[in-house]
Amino acid sequence: MRMKYLFISWLVVFIGSWVMYVQYSTYTELCRGHDCRKIICDKYKTGVIDGSACSSLCAKETLYFGKCLSTKPNNQMYLGIWGNLQGVIKCQMEEAAQLDFGTDPEPRKEIVLFDKPTRGTTVEKFKEMVYGLFKAKLGEQGNLSELVNLILSFADGNKDGRVSLPEAKSAWALLQLDEFLLMVILQDKEHTPKLMGFCGDLYVTERVEYTSLYGISLPWIIELFIPSGFRSSMDQWFTPSWPRKAKIAIGLLEFVEDVFHGPYGNFLMCDTSAKNLGYNDKYDLKMMDMRKIVPEMNLKEIIKDRQCESDLDCIYGTDCRTLCDQSKMRCTTEVIQPNLAKACQLLKDYLLRGAPSDIHEELEKQLYLCIALKVTANQMEMEHSLILNNLKTLLWKKISHTNDS
Repeated sequence: MRMKYLFISWLVVFIGSWVMYVQYSTYTELCRGHDCRKIICDKYKTGVIDGSACSSLCAKETLYFGKCLSTKPNNQMYLGIWGNLQGVIKCQMEEAAQLDFGTDPEPRKEIVLFDKPTRGTTVEKFKEMVYGLFKAKLGEQGNLSELVNLILSFADGNKDGRVSLPEAKSAWALLQLDEFLLMVILQDKEHTPKLMGFCGDLYVTERVEYTSLYGISLPWIIELFIPSGFRSSMDQWFTPSWPRKAKIAIGLLEFVEDVFHGPYGNFLMCDTSAKNLGYNDKYDLKMMDMRKIVPEMNLKEIIKDRQCESDLDCIYGTDCRTLCDQSKMRCTTEVIQPNLAKACQLLKDYLLRGAPSDIHEELEKQLYLCIALKVTANQMEMEHSLILNNLKTLLWKKISHTNDS
């Protein structure tokens, strides 16, 4: 009996140690903030890059990396403390993958990342570079010049009225990232976290109090032992009250409006999962992660020549799907589902659970109509607007008289 208990005890210790080792190894691979900071600060100290966060990060050391939030080694994300402010620090550890459809990016080549613009480039020439980049990403838009001026204003990190070469290098590196571009475009929108500063391709955004649609996060050691089915049920237990869920849902619908044929074209939401959404203490929705929201024009250019054998070869992220043209063995360029249908799929269980009985049936009907939306449908834009407005009106009428409104 003693030998039996001794063996069991040893087995428990062995398995526990192995689990801890695996998790530690995963953590050290995912969380490489010290490498990110070293690369950025080395470039700043040699005068290659500059930006509004460089001095605080590398000289004054008043911008600190806090808790690691990274889910991929090449996309570093941390809670940050900047003086008396709290934010989220994001940093690329490899070159930005240009809609790579699942392929692993090459290791980061720093010399390539910060090689433009070159010394001697005038402000006018830099404007032309930025304009050309926007034209390639967003297509022909009549107001691209306004966006160029907006970028130059943001690039002027020290607000001295001019953009230096190191500031321009930082801005150019950041503009390769679709999330950064979208954040600049939507800076005056309620549901986009505010940009606080940048240095090279590192940028700092506003921190959001609740970092999941369900408002619950557990230590990794506990997550490890919770079955996925049970975790889904547990998520539902910890959702806010229904009126607050309705307010969060209205925020997501408003964000869908913001990116659907906005002032600089249409953006596609290619990963509409709960972990990418958050909300503040007033239950206003805030987008946590917009790295898989991409310009429609850009996605079409990349996917049109992609070889395929089935529709499964024509997926970007988890939610942007096109069809495989079997006659040409190439992916078609039209994404099947609009953003609104994907948002409604995410909100269906979230909103129907605990919904007031007097609107439950109508709400369910509108959500299923929404999920059934197809990009190829006749008069899709009219249906899109009608369903979106019906949903917002239905939810708003129910909560407009409550404190949650």
